[in-house]
Amino acid sequence: MTWDLTPLYKNEEELNKDLDLAKTKAQNFEKMYKNHLKSLSSRDFIEAIREYEKISQILGKIMTYAFLKFATNSDNGGFYAKYQNEYTNVSEFLLFFELEFNRLNKLKQKEFIESSNGYKFYLESLQIQKPYQLSAKEERILLKKSTTGGSAFSRLFDEHFSRLKFSYDGKKISEEEILSLLHNPDREIRKKATMAFSKGLKPHQPLLAYIYNMIKADHKSDCELRGYKSPEQFRHFDNKITQESVDALIGAAEDSFDLVQDYYVKKAELLGLEQLHDYDRYAPLESKEEVYDFEKSKNIVLKAFEKFSPKFACIAKKAFDEGWIDVMPKDGKRGGAFSHPATPDVHPYVLLNHTNRRRDLFTLAHELGHAIHQYLSRDVGYIGSDTPLTTSETASVFAEMLVFDYIKDGLNEDEKTSLYAGKIEDIFATLYRQINFTTFERRVHAYDGELDLATFNKLWLEESKKMFGSSVKLSKNYEMWWSYIPHFIHSPFYCYSYSYGQLLVLALYGLYKSGECDNFIDIYTDFLSAGGSKSPKELISKFGFDIDDKEFWKIGIQEIRKLLKEFK
Repeated sequence: MTWDLTPLYKNEEELNKDLDLAKTKAQNFEKMYKNHLKSLSSRDFIEAIREYEKISQILGKIMTYAFLKFATNSDNGGFYAKYQNEYTNVSEFLLFFELEFNRLNKLKQKEFIESSNGYKFYLESLQIQKPYQLSAKEERILLKKSTTGGSAFSRLFDEHFSRLKFSYDGKKISEEEILSLLHNPDREIRKKATMAFSKGLKPHQPLLAYIYNMIKADHKSDCELRGYKSPEQFRHFDNKITQESVDALIGAAEDSFDLVQDYYVKKAELLGLEQLHDYDRYAPLESKEEVYDFEKSKNIVLKAFEKFSPKFACIAKKAFDEGWIDVMPKDGKRGGAFSHPATPDVHPYVLLNHTNRRRDLFTLAHELGHAIHQYLSRDVGYIGSDTPLTTSETASVFAEMLVFDYIKDGLNEDEKTSLYAGKIEDIFATLYRQINFTTFERRVHAYDGELDLATFNKLWLEESKKMFGSSVKLSKNYEMWWSYIPHFIHSPFYCYSYSYGQLLVLALYGLYKSGECDNFIDIYTDFLSAGGSKSPKELISKFGFDIDDKEFWKIGIQEIRKLLKEFK
């Protein structure tokens, strides 16, 4: 139930050998190609980009190993920092390549792009970034300072939370363990856990606010230097989508907040409560929640995947059998869950913090969906497999829907009602809560100067109330819960990608279940296998959808309305 990192490196000696190789290759690459791209033939340019990709992949493999060691043990922070610095030093030799490509005349760029096959979309994306690139000297300064800027505060956040303990019932427990108690059938336990979590957060709030302010300030500097029109523009470039598409998504979600409020009013009725409080949001409808230990969750996921595609089940089985997954919570381990793509010559690595609840079953499905996506896209290479967040969340949320569909038919009516409630709440968490996060971030980054605690808390509560309305009573304690969300620190404006993926999946899953697309599984597998080698718009058009059409998002919203109707 822990990772086997030997496919990456058997020991530090192997790691350092690869680092030396990357350094030598990068130095030779700079000598051979710097200031010479304009004189290359198309064939020579393809050789250059392939060598650039090889070196980048070696560096990616080194950083994967260093990060995974840190993710499972925060005491490895120094080890991680060492290789971050080494990565930065080697990357300096490669820095010229993308900048120099963008300085070529349009005719030469066109010639290279048309002959580049699998690198076409990557090079076209580089062209879009040109107005926001700085000179080589300026880019070098930013690269050198990257490990002591925002990323240093990001590391501080991770290390701090991995050591943080919360006092509950005379015991010191982790963030994951105390948050899992919010799903307990006993209202007093939920209330007590909420108060304990808030009490544990409170003394750390000044530090967490300072970290967020430094992330905000560092990000603002980057945006000003590069000339971005808004703090979130860089993320839309990374996600290969437009501001208009994101605004349409947020508008469609906010226009349907009534679904959230309608659901929670119904949930209060089913629980026999006059008013839901924030600690009741995740209350299970059954009096005793079934235990989903890891073995049981594993078997359900494999069967659900097998029913959809034997190929998907085969990849998931490899993940279980070959040490791709680190399963249980432990001291010093990072909270939450993720699937790290690693590099195409190895395999993805999945981190979980399994606490034997039904939501852990869906977390397992979610992260294995990512892993399958990452594994399938290996054939498009290291550069091509770098998938935008908007489409990378598709496979994970789709995998959750497969598991939901698989288990619902074997349940009695009470169990099914509870399952539907859980699924709807998962959708709300992936869609509406992430929109809340995004609008909160917009207000934080739009604020002039540093925010004090009272302002952070006020903005958080105001944005949360937009979603819940009067259906859930938010306590004074809830106002500080922005401070434990890692995405605000690690990846500003990441969160709407979950919403994007959720609505996209609901549209795709509706198409799959309708049976109107005879070869859906083949198209979907090709969609995942393309990774980030094509634009989201082109990939999604294979299913007959247009993501730039404002009406597109309403398809997913309609699927939620149908689910809510079935639940009622």
